[in-house]
Order: sequence, then structure tokens, then C-alpha cells
Amino acid sequence: MKRAIIHAIVEQHTDDAGSLHHTRSLLLSSPAATLEDLAHFDERIEAHIDGLAVAGAAGWTSARRRLGDGDFQAEFAACVLAIESRDPGRLEHCFAVAEAVPQTQAVMLAAFNWVSSRFLQGTVAALINHAAPIRRTMGLLVCGTRGVDPGLGAAWFSDPSPIVRAASCRTAGEIGRLDLSDRCTAAMQDENVTCRFWGAWSTVILGDRNGKGLQVLLQQGATATAHRLGASALPLQAMSVDAAHAVLQSLARDAGRMRSVIQGCGIVGNSAYVPWLIRHMADAKMARVAGEAFSLITGVNLGALGIDAQAPEHVAPVEYAGSESTDPDEGLPWPDARKVELWWAENGSRFPEGVRFFVGRPVTRSHCLSVLRSDRQPQRILAANYLCLLEPGTPLFDTSAPAWRQQRLLSRMS
Repeated sequence: MKRAIIHAIVEQHTDDAGSLHHTRSLLLSSPAATLEDLAHFDERIEAHIDGLAVAGAAGWTSARRRLGDGDFQAEFAACVLAIESRDPGRLEHCFAVAEAVPQTQAVMLAAFNWVSSRFLQGTVAALINHAAPIRRTMGLLVCGTRGVDPGLGAAWFSDPSPIVRAASCRTAGEIGRLDLSDRCTAAMQDENVTCRFWGAWSTVILGDRNGKGLQVLLQQGATATAHRLGASALPLQAMSVDAAHAVLQSLARDAGRMRSVIQGCGIVGNSAYVPWLIRHMADAKMARVAGEAFSLITGVNLGALGIDAQAPEHVAPVEYAGSESTDPDEGLPWPDARKVELWWAENGSRFPEGVRFFVGRPVTRSHCLSVLRSDRQPQRILAANYLCLLEPGTPLFDTSAPAWRQQRLLSRMS
């Protein structure tokens, strides 16, 4: 029996799928979001995608029309529908938008990451072998997020297109191709800054602790590049506690880098930093980030222990380049410096200095898996890095994947 299409409902599905996906993209690095939160959110998105799929041609028409009107968040729903329908014409339309509006390419990658693997068979292979650099790049990146080897070889790292070379380096690190570490190291000499970044990133994630990769990441982390946030954490995670301390000392010479130093203290995880962090909790501009660094070291939930405080009145939001929010500390609790100090006086002996603590414990595989199961997104991202650093060659756990896929993978890894 033919279904009646209620176009107002179809349009609502299109609106909600796009806006919810945009919000989800912000949740992926939110200090308040857990895997359980993503799961609830993903169920809502999937319900709207299902609504569009059930609407058939009307669902696709709605998403395509929104793209034509400049609503580029509709790229997510449109691309999911195109992939799952296996309609080449629809996918061509989505790629035409991605080529014309480069900022939609990340949305398109998210759509490829969303769909079930069975819809990717043949489609990704065609992308990898396509003449257009953007198609080859997308094919490589999809393989990287899925932990699938696309058959990377030397030719990929000398591709005429810099975006393909960069994607090759990134994918090599994400899937754990130790044999390609030298290729990634060579990419640090590439004329293209994105290639240099991903070459350095993969060199480090694949196990190099003494080469140039750490320095390249630190240099990019010190500049306002597109990769600054991604470049900052990994080298501090990969270095010894002493080597990372020297980096933080160097950063601290610049008063404008104080926020980065505080964040770095939390990443390095040395309890020797805790008294210094507590002092910064008295500064309204640095209080929340200092409290977050303290929690990253100790694993303490400030609110659960009642050592948080009410937000002070008339505090100007912190402006921070690289954040979509005018207040990058939004969602973080306000610590009560005096109560935290009392807690530390009673419990600090459990955290010997010179040891790297991560969410309250030394870094081990089992602890990282526990963090991935139950902690918040920033901690989960660090835990995924640690799994690779602990055992080079381990594919990178994708903390941006649909929650149900992450949950299945964690079940297998446990």
C-alpha cells in the first residue's frame, strides 16, 4: 500500500537531522559529554535519518533542496541517504557540494562514518581509485576511521595532491601501519603544512619518541594553525614526565600561554603540579581549567565530592582561538580552591610525584578502556591516544564514531 507523504514532517526530519548533527559535532569534544550521552543523542539522529529514508524520494528531495538553499548542515543527512541508497547520482551531488564548499567535507566524512559498513562495500573502493583528489582523500579517511587498510603503499605518499598525501599519512597512523613510519617521517619535510602535521602525528602515534615528530607537533601546537588543538596533547602524552616538564617550563615563560601550561599539567599528570593548580583556582579566569587539570590528574569529580563552588558573578567569558564557543570552559565546574586544598591535604599521599597519573591512576590498557567506557569526551580522546602509545601498531579508537559502534568495539576489546 502506498504511503502518504506528509511533507511538513519530512522537512522537520531534515531540519532536525542537520541541527542535531551539528550539535553532536560540538559534543565530541565537550567536557560534559560521555559515551552514554552520545548514545542518547545518536538515537535521536538515527530516528530522523530513518524518517527521511522511509520518505524515499521525498526525503532525498528535502535534503537536496536545503543544500541548494545554503543549509550545509543538510550535507550530513543527504550524504547518509546517498550512501545507503547506493544511488551514484545522489552521491555525485553530495561531492559537488563538498568540492564547492570545503567546510562541508568534514560533515561528509561524518556521514560516511555514520553508516553501516555493508553500505560502504564497493563505494569506498571506487573513491580510492578515483581520479579526483577529493574522492581519493575521502576514501582514505573513511578507511582510517574504520581501521581498515586501503592498501597504502609508497605511491600514496608521493601523490601529486597534498590533500591525498596528508590523508595517507593520517590513515597510516590511524590504522597502525608500523611499516609506513619512515614514509610519515619523510612527510615532515613536505612543502605542505598539513602534510607535515599528519606526518609528525603518525610518526609519534606509531612509536617514535626521539625523532623530529614531537618537535613538529609542539611547534604547531604553539601556533594558531588548524591543527593546534590536536597537536598540543599527543607530544605531552608521548614524552617522559621529565621531558614534558621541560616543555611546560618553556611555555610558562610566555604569560600569554598560561592556559596552555595549565592544560599541559593535567595531560602530563605529575601530582607535583597540584599545589600550583590549586593556587590558580583562585583566579576566576583560570579556575575552571585548573580544576579540570586537577581532575585529569586525580580522577576527582568536583561536584560529586562537593568541592565545587557557585559560579562567581560578572565573570567575562574566556576568549580562546580555535574554539567555536566564546567560553571554552563552558560545562566545566567551578572549583572551591579551599575545599580542594583540604581534599588534597588528606589524599595527596596517594599520588606520588614523578608518576604519570591519568584520571586518578597510572596509564595502563585496562584503565584506558575503563575511561573510554565511562568518562567524558576529552578524557576519552586522550585514552584512545594512550592505547596506541602503549602498544604502537594499535589502530586508533574512534571516539567520534556512532555510539553503538564504539560500544561494540569496547565489548570486543575487553
